[in-house]
Amino acid sequence: MALVIAGDRSGVGKTTVALALNAALTARGRRVQTFKVGPDYIDPLFHRAISGRPCYNLDPILTSADYVQTCARYYSQDADDVLIEGVMGLFDGRGGTSEGSTAAIAQLLNAPILLVLDVQKQAASVAALVYGFCHYHPALRIAGVVLNRVGSDRHRQILEDALAPLGIPVLGVLYRDQQLALPSRHLGLVPPHESAAFQAVGDRLAVLGCTCFDWLHLEPLCAPLFPVSPPLSSLPPLPSPLNIGIAQDAAFHFYYTDALDVLRTLGATLIPVSPLQDPCLPPNLSGLILGGGFPEVFAAELSANESFLSALRHSLQRGLPIYAECGGLMYLAQGIHTLEGQVYPLVGHLPTVAHMGDRLTLGYRTATALHATPCLDQGQQVWGHEFHYSRVTPSPLSPLWHLNSLPEGWGSDDVHASYLHLHWGGHPEFAMKFLQRAAHFSRSTHLC
Repeated sequence: MALVIAGDRSGVGKTTVALALNAALTARGRRVQTFKVGPDYIDPLFHRAISGRPCYNLDPILTSADYVQTCARYYSQDADDVLIEGVMGLFDGRGGTSEGSTAAIAQLLNAPILLVLDVQKQAASVAALVYGFCHYHPALRIAGVVLNRVGSDRHRQILEDALAPLGIPVLGVLYRDQQLALPSRHLGLVPPHESAAFQAVGDRLAVLGCTCFDWLHLEPLCAPLFPVSPPLSSLPPLPSPLNIGIAQDAAFHFYYTDALDVLRTLGATLIPVSPLQDPCLPPNLSGLILGGGFPEVFAAELSANESFLSALRHSLQRGLPIYAECGGLMYLAQGIHTLEGQVYPLVGHLPTVAHMGDRLTLGYRTATALHATPCLDQGQQVWGHEFHYSRVTPSPLSPLWHLNSLPEGWGSDDVHASYLHLHWGGHPEFAMKFLQRAAHFSRSTHLC
C-alpha cells in the first residue's frame, strides 16, 4: 500500500498537499519514500529537500508497467511511509487517454487515492464532482478528499455537509494561504536550491501537515505493504570501474534518480561537474553526461566560464563520450539566443543556435535512431519526452531522428545530443552501452 495524492485537474494544489504530508511525517522522524507520477524533474527536488531521501518517477510510458511496480517496491523497502504525487487530473494520461495517468499508477500498485479539490469557487456542487470521480472507475479506491483553498469556516461547513451523504471522508482542510505560494518560472516551480524562501515555506508546510489533516485515518494509508523486490538492473557490472562526469549545478540538474543508480550498479563512479563554476573538467573522466535544466537562465555565467568551455572542447576533440539531453544539447550549441535578444556563445560543437521562445514543446514521443550514438544502436526505437521553450536553428542536416516529422538531434559514435529525455533507469541497456563506449575511450587514451 502507498498513498496516491491526486487532483481532479492540474493546479488544484496536490503538490502543496503532498509536500505538507511529507513534511509532517518527516518532522516526526519517519522515513518517507516519495514518488512522482510522470516525467517531472522539479517536484521530486522538493520532496527530496524535505524528506532527505531521493524521490523517484513512476512512468510506465518511458519505462514499463513491470518497471513501475519493481521501482516502487524496491525503493520502499526501508521506508516507514510511502507517498506518490500524481500528475495533472486523476485520469489524464498520454494523448487524451488514461495511459500513464495517476489512476493507472494507482491501479497498478493497488494503492488508495487522496483526491485534492480546489473548492474556492464551489459549494454544494462539490458533491457531484466527488461522486463522479468515485464512480467513474469503480476499481479505484478513493479513500478520502482534501478540500483546498477553503474560504471560511462557514464555507467549510457547507462543503462537508454536501459530501456527508457520499460516505467519502474529508481527510484534510486547507484554508487559502498565499504565503505558501512557491515562486515559479517558464518550466515550473523554481527549484528549492535556488529559492531563498524555501526553508521558511518548508517549515510552514510541516505545521500545515501536522494540523490540517486527519492523521488517525491517513497514517495507515501511507504504510508501505509492498513485498521485497529484486534489484532494478540484472545486467552485470563492467569489469573495471569508470569515472563518469555528471553536470550538477543550478544550470543542469534534470536527472531520474534511478537512472543514476543504474550507472552506479553497472560500475560507474559518478563525479559531479559544474559547468557554471568549475575551471576545468575533472581528470581521468571516461564519459560525461549533460542533463537538462536551465542553461538559458544562467547563459551569461556559462558563457563567461571560458576555461571550462575550452576544456570541454578539447575533450570533445579527443573523443570523450558525451550524452547531452535538452539543456545539455543547448550547451553544446554555438550559443543561446535569449528572449532579451542577447546571444551568449557556448561550446560550439553543434552547428546550431538555441533560440528561446514563448511556445512550449511538450509531450511523449517515439523515435527511431538514424545513427548509432554512445547509448543507442542505429535503428533502435525509443520512447522519450520533450519539455522545452527553445528551438535550435538551423536544424541538423543528418538528424539523429525525426520528432513529429521534423529532423532533430545530433548523433555520432562519441556524442548523443537531443531534446528528447530518455529514462535510463527503465532501460539499463542505454547505460550499459554508454559505459562500454566510455571503457573503450578509457582504454584508447591509456594506450596513447
